[in-house]
Amino acid sequence: MYDEGTAPWLIGGPQPAIVELERQGLIRGRVLEPGCGSGEHTTLFTKLGYDSLGVDLSPSAIAYARRTAVERGVPAAKFEVANMLRPQDHPFLAGGFDTIVDVALFHGFGAYGDSGHAQAYAQVLHSLTNPGALVHILAHSDAAPGLSSSIGRDVIPDAFTDGWVVESVEAASYQGFITAQISEVAVQRGLPAHGHVELAAWLGRVRRL
Repeated sequence: MYDEGTAPWLIGGPQPAIVELERQGLIRGRVLEPGCGSGEHTTLFTKLGYDSLGVDLSPSAIAYARRTAVERGVPAAKFEVANMLRPQDHPFLAGGFDTIVDVALFHGFGAYGDSGHAQAYAQVLHSLTNPGALVHILAHSDAAPGLSSSIGRDVIPDAFTDGWVVESVEAASYQGFITAQISEVAVQRGLPAHGHVELAAWLGRVRRL
C-alpha cells in the first residue's frame, strides 16, 4: 500500500485531532510516534522544533515517511524500523520520551477482545517514558462502521492500569481516504465508494506516574 500510495490513512497530512493537541500545548519534550506509517505527525513535530522520532514495523512505511519528510521540506525528521513489542532490540528506543502519539496502532493490539496484547504494549510504553509523560491515542472506534480494527471505549483504560492515570477518553474522528483498492469493502460497510471519509474514533490521554 505504501509503495502504491493506496493506504486509506494516506490523507496528505497529519490527522486534525493531533494538530489540535499540539495547539493545546499537549505535545512536549521528546516525542515518539509508534506505528508512524507515513510519518506525517513526526514530520510536523520536527518542523515545529520538537525532538521527535517515528518508528514503524514496515520498512516500506519508513521509506515512504522519509521521502515525504523531504518533500515537506523537513529532511531532519527521524524515522526507524522497529517492533514496538521488542524495544530491547532497538537502541534508539532506550527510553526518555516525554510524549507518545499513537495514531491507529493501539487499536490493532486491543481489538477482538484480546486485552493481553494491549496491556503488554502499555507496559512497553511505560518503560520508554519519563514520569509525567503523556500518551495520546487516536484509535478507531467500534461506535460506527470503519475500515480496519476497532475498539470499545473501555479498552484504553483497561490496558493502562498500573503506573498510569487515564485522564480522558473522548469521542473523536479519524480522517481517511477510500481508494479503488478498498472501495468494495467500504461500500459493504456503508461508507462512500471513493474519496475522503470521516471515521469514528476515540482520543485518549494517559499520564505516566
